[in-house]
Amino acid sequence: MHKTMNKVIKNTLQNILKNTMKISLALTVILGFNHAAVAAEKTATLDIPSMNCAMCPITIKKSLEKVDGVTNVEVSLDEKSAIITFNDEKTQVDALIKATTEAGYPSSETP
Repeated sequence: MHKTMNKVIKNTLQNILKNTMKISLALTVILGFNHAAVAAEKTATLDIPSMNCAMCPITIKKSLEKVDGVTNVEVSLDEKSAIITFNDEKTQVDALIKATTEAGYPSSETP
């Protein structure tokens, strides 16, 4: 009887271990995909004082949209600023400033 009980206990423990490993793998996959799906979205506002005509916002918007990770750009000629929404795992504010500067419009982040 002890041999039978030991065998049942051993099989039960092996099944628990197998299921635990499956659950662990499933959680790893789910959390990995979840992490990618909810990458941190940030918003930055840039001051762009050199904007002075109707073409400036168009040029600035196009330069910012080329930056990997940028999801939305709103440019205001009146306020001489741009509001950019981006994935901070793909880009940072420095890259946004670089993009406007390289397009001929130096900028700085608004605190």
